Amino acid sequence: MSDVIFYHLTDTPLERALPQLLARALAQGWRIELRGRDAARIDWLDRALWLGQDDGFVPHGVAGGPHDALQPVLLTQAPVTPPRDCLMTFDSADVAADEARLAARVCILFDGHDDAAKIAARAQWRALTNAGLGARYWAQQDGGWVMKHER
Repeated sequence: MSDVIFYHLTDTPLERALPQLLARALAQGWRIELRGRDAARIDWLDRALWLGQDDGFVPHGVAGGPHDALQPVLLTQAPVTPPRDCLMTFDSADVAADEARLAARVCILFDGHDDAAKIAARAQWRALTNAGLGARYWAQQDGGWVMKHER
């Protein structure tokens, strides 16, 4: 069964938190789908990951290219076929329970300073847990991550 983790971003923005989470998933040998809702935000994140932090590079591509199947991290707006080992979402991108069951891990990242994002994350929590999936909620605290709730 899939491992669903909600990440409540309060201390660092997406573009700083995401490379660390991606590095952990890549270290597991997972192929990752990174899903957003808006093409402009995906382009922005693509540039942010290319420019990256000084301490690392995240190999990735944007869906629709000739080498999608070879990309360790694929930025998308819609589910890819075949499904990837790990699905990470941002900006309230949807995750269906059926597709969550196919992944080894699902990570839902949401901005703790955006009320709409918090409401969407709560709705996703209810939908996925009501469908029988277990979930954990992690929040940033004092420069690290603390698990706040598990179901």
